Amino acid sequence: MVTTRAFRLSNPLLAVAIAVAVIAAGCAGWFGWSWYHATHSGSLASARLRDQVLQQGELAVQDFNTLDYRNLSQGLSTWEASSTGLLHAEITRGQAQFEQAVRRAQTVTTATVLDAALTSLNARTASIIVALRITVQPPSGPATTKLSRLEGALQLTGSGWKLSALGQVPVGAAGPAASPSPSPSTSP
Repeated sequence: MVTTRAFRLSNPLLAVAIAVAVIAAGCAGWFGWSWYHATHSGSLASARLRDQVLQQGELAVQDFNTLDYRNLSQGLSTWEASSTGLLHAEITRGQAQFEQAVRRAQTVTTATVLDAALTSLNARTASIIVALRITVQPPSGPATTKLSRLEGALQLTGSGWKLSALGQVPVGAAGPAASPSPSPSTSP
């Protein structure tokens, strides 16, 4: 006669092992479904788009606040490549006078992004706010450093996201009330 002793659950250790195995299988199934759902839903694509726009916006704002009189043509080419719309038109329209002023001042301006965030995003436009540390090195004397908050408008173009407006965020201003102006913030 064959006994069914191995299938009895009178052994508490065996009962706990079976319960743990059932719970582990359930958790593995739930986490697997959650992972699959997250990777195949629109939320991952939205997060990637947000990260891409934020990265391109940060770089464009940093570029607009970095200019070396010794490499002026390269710096202004970067400004042109990073801009579109009214901001681009303004840069190209007054470029000769601006170049003369920067060459006379002989300054080297560098910017470092401290923090940034998108304040709005849709398929074709975005708004960004960026905190920068801007250092201006004159031809003689010590460099000056200031902290600046800028707000920009970004627009999707055929060659990526570009700045269409950039301006200072007034102290004490928050949110949409502080509208960006179409002028670059770097001065000679």
